[in-house]
Amino acid sequence: MSNIESVLSENRVFPPSDDFVRQANIPGMDAYRKLYAQAEKDLPGFWAEQARSELLWHKPFTQTLDESNAPFFKWFQDGELNASYNCLDRHLKTQPDKIAIIFEADDGKVATITYRELHRQVCKTANGLKSRGIKSGDRVIVYMPMSIEAVVCMQACARIGAIHSVVFGGFSAKSLQERIIDAGAVAVLTADGQFRGGREIPLKPAVDEGLALGGCESIRTVVVYRRSGSTVGWDARRDVWLHDLAKDQPETCEPVWVNAEHPLFILYTSGSTGKPKGIQHSTGGYLLWTILTMKWTFDYKPFDVFWCTADVGWVTGHSYVCYGPLACGATEIIFEGVPVYPDAGRFWKMIQDHKVTVFYTAPTAIRSLIKAGGDLPKKYNLQSLRILGTVGEPINPEAWMWYHEAVGGGRCPIVDTWWQTETGGHMITPLPGATPTKPGSATFPLPGVIADIVDETGESVGRGKGGILVIKKPWPSMLSTIWGDPERFKKTYYPEDFHGKYYLAGDGATYDEEGYIRIMGRIDDVLNVSGHRLGTMEIESALVANKDLVAEAAVVGRPDDLTGEAICAFVVLKGSRPGGEEARKIVKQLQDWVGREIGPIAKPKDIRFGDNLPKTRSGKIMRRLLRSIARGEEITQDVSTLENPAILEQLKQPL
Repeated sequence: MSNIESVLSENRVFPPSDDFVRQANIPGMDAYRKLYAQAEKDLPGFWAEQARSELLWHKPFTQTLDESNAPFFKWFQDGELNASYNCLDRHLKTQPDKIAIIFEADDGKVATITYRELHRQVCKTANGLKSRGIKSGDRVIVYMPMSIEAVVCMQACARIGAIHSVVFGGFSAKSLQERIIDAGAVAVLTADGQFRGGREIPLKPAVDEGLALGGCESIRTVVVYRRSGSTVGWDARRDVWLHDLAKDQPETCEPVWVNAEHPLFILYTSGSTGKPKGIQHSTGGYLLWTILTMKWTFDYKPFDVFWCTADVGWVTGHSYVCYGPLACGATEIIFEGVPVYPDAGRFWKMIQDHKVTVFYTAPTAIRSLIKAGGDLPKKYNLQSLRILGTVGEPINPEAWMWYHEAVGGGRCPIVDTWWQTETGGHMITPLPGATPTKPGSATFPLPGVIADIVDETGESVGRGKGGILVIKKPWPSMLSTIWGDPERFKKTYYPEDFHGKYYLAGDGATYDEEGYIRIMGRIDDVLNVSGHRLGTMEIESALVANKDLVAEAAVVGRPDDLTGEAICAFVVLKGSRPGGEEARKIVKQLQDWVGREIGPIAKPKDIRFGDNLPKTRSGKIMRRLLRSIARGEEITQDVSTLENPAILEQLKQPL
């Protein structure tokens, strides 16, 4: 993995404006360097100071970090607190009538809830869960649409010390069953259905189907939020409507004070094969990091209207919908629908209508919106925006530039955040009032994050080179373990063949000559073409840089007798999908284009066109499916989470 070649040259630099620096929570690079040096000098002391100033403790901690059983690090473990108390109760005296959540439904209807009302609803729901025998330490599956109620259910679990495991509403009954069994869950919180793009997607029927598959005998209760009004199957011994559960319950609920290391949630990462991997996060360290990253990365201010477009089924929705914004006392947006319904101006209209100041979304959504209407942002008033963010994968420079100019008007800093389900929050990201940004670069680690790029021996590769991204020291929001499988945790993240001393992120990265970090994608997304190690992200970026032809591209490798691996590109054009001679002509154009942009070695050997790429309903490109298609393999993976399963047949057709 050492010596990944960075073949994409990017020299554009965008410093924050003087006005922005003056008002920023971390004002300028000197302030960043000072904070980083403070953390580096005394890591436990730094984190102890942050934890005492940002969190409300029921019982103060005396030990910051316990490394005696590394890599199972313990943070603040003799302290006690409650996540829901830190998100809600702390605001009841200072801002009870501030709007906590603005909810916009798929059909455009808007509802709001204040901190006082949210606290009341969470307490009534928590009391309802207790009335069903659910207690601290029990696992509860949350399988719900994007809604205020989803946040209420997550917060209610946290309030009573129950461990929630949110399953994305696009996952199949089989996926749900696997997670119920692995977690040993006692309850499922769901809805009759959800709305996306003008159509209803049923949820309760998938729960019933999943339970019927067997092995779910631990489930005693199914709570159903009435969202769509559709008729659903009912087992009166087990099922209860959410409104009935909460109706006659008291409006206050004393929080269950838990140890800082008490699991707040389990979140399953969807691997292509094998048993689901339950990432376990603790309460204290995780909550601390969501607060700090809200203040540092998003420069949170009390007047902000914050919108993270991620679903609560993913870690981004945990950290930057359910916990971080509420712990900071923010007003945030929750959106039920999709960005292109009823038209591709939906995001921009919502920013205009709700006067959003901080907007955080995925590069896949950005690229889709460029294809659907690159000029559309001009039709809306986006002057309220002050910060833009990206999350989920590296953003290619041309999409970054469009986002900067068309959406941000050239005045909004872009925070291109690198982090993972396992890390709990941002790890490498620009700071909007400090970092001069470069398109496509996540820039530098946050204070307290000791990151490096190393070779196979664990030695730093130095500037201008690429290798394996690692975190050298523990940090509070790191995963505690893999639920029920500590050995898998050690093998995956602290492997002995990698000396067992650094957290292995699984991503490749490069340093440029100024020390900026560019994420190259997963280590297994690095191609070995005739002895050259090339990151797929850079080839994708080169393709998308052809503004006249390409809207979106995904690159994978397939075995090749001559070159070891051949580059296979799946391309969505700005125009209609071509066929025959026209398609062959465009293939040649794009191959020549990549040859000029990067070099002949990076020319895709195989290019296929589709109306879209295979994406989950959250917008993530499922590259493992593309790898199977490129290799001519039969697709055996679960495709139930795809927004557009029919696209697979289209992409299987070679020219």
